Amino acid sequence: MFVAAARGLIAHAFPILIAQLSSIGMMLVDTAVLGHFSAVDLAAVAIGGGIHVSVVFALVGILQAVAPMVAHLHGARRDGEVAGVLQQGFWLALVLSLPGIAFLYHPDALLGLSAMDAAVEVRVRGYLMLLAWGLPAALCYRTFYAFCNALGRPRALMAIGLASLAAHAVLAWGFALQGWAGERLGVIGCALSNVLIAWSACLAASIYLAFGPLGRKYRPFSRWQRPHWAAWRELLRLGLPMGLSNLVEITSFTLISLFVASLGASVVAGHRIVANLAALCYMVPLSLAMATLAAVGQAVGARDWRRAHAAIRAGLVLAAGLSTAAGVLLWLAAGPVLALYTNDGAVLGVAAGLVAYIAIYQFFDALQTIAGFALRAYRVTFVPMVAQTLCFWGVGLAGGWWLCYRWQPALGVGGFWLASVASLVLAAALLGGLLWKTMQATESTP
Repeated sequence: MFVAAARGLIAHAFPILIAQLSSIGMMLVDTAVLGHFSAVDLAAVAIGGGIHVSVVFALVGILQAVAPMVAHLHGARRDGEVAGVLQQGFWLALVLSLPGIAFLYHPDALLGLSAMDAAVEVRVRGYLMLLAWGLPAALCYRTFYAFCNALGRPRALMAIGLASLAAHAVLAWGFALQGWAGERLGVIGCALSNVLIAWSACLAASIYLAFGPLGRKYRPFSRWQRPHWAAWRELLRLGLPMGLSNLVEITSFTLISLFVASLGASVVAGHRIVANLAALCYMVPLSLAMATLAAVGQAVGARDWRRAHAAIRAGLVLAAGLSTAAGVLLWLAAGPVLALYTNDGAVLGVAAGLVAYIAIYQFFDALQTIAGFALRAYRVTFVPMVAQTLCFWGVGLAGGWWLCYRWQPALGVGGFWLASVASLVLAAALLGGLLWKTMQATESTP
């Protein structure tokens, strides 16, 4: 059964991986384009992009509750209830976009945590204000994303992701560097492209839901339901801890840009490049984790514990092996890869000193990611959120700040990355143990 489960996960995860790489590719495009524009704009996208991604993924984490709920219903052969869950997810996405937009328009509390160049701050604010216009579309699209993943139908996500990446590469280059809007817009041009792509992807998802195979089977736009508090309560019970987990995990890396802003634009830009590469490597275990969630969720819904065990084992083995290989390959090819981003010697020096950390932590990052998503499949989200908060904010960010500024001799930005390694080791141990106990407790329940 292990081999069959592994094959199933690979077949499911590959389209998700392409979709996720396309999403990360859009951030890589921004970094590559602005690396050839100015260090100030590159620092602005490092800080502003980190804030935007943190907001989006925190809210997306709440909406990801659609996935285990749909997977359980599908596994239990209650497909007639699936469309209602998706509709409530869309309503919730629209409501959640309101505080997200307000925060992106007024990020003063977060920007006030660090001193940065005035020129960088002006660009960060303009970048975030423009990106706010794409937030409702991004959240609705991610609800659709969770729905397709839970049902094991990710090919549409791959197609939309690839088309979005290709369009963004052209638009970002044109707006930021070529003056398509009348002048070269730099970081603002990248934001404008992101907004246009977000709404285009949302439109493509709507067309697929209306006329594609899932639309024909589940008819999500027929018999449209009004917002139901009972459905929202369950989505929020599962989703709020998932959203906070996402926020904690993503900010443990993205907020480093803010905390090291006082060290200069070159340090921030170098960290941004390596953070992008780390995110690129993370797509392998994340894609397998999403596939694992769907497989385990459907098995739990059907109360097929043997199939659930096989999916978890396959996810852990595949993610750990492939992630470690990706980290080693990146370390060996670091020089040419970094040169693709920038020709600024100071930025390259910072980035080169950080790449080794990616290779070191890949194994543990893969284990904690698979364990965390498998727990979501069992609809256990609160305790994992507490564990990840302890690890990523307590050990990763707080410990990194101490190593960066207080340890003697101060380690600079490398201190944050060293603390991140320690946080991932601890998270893998805690979530792995919790998953084992959850499996035993669930399966002993009649």
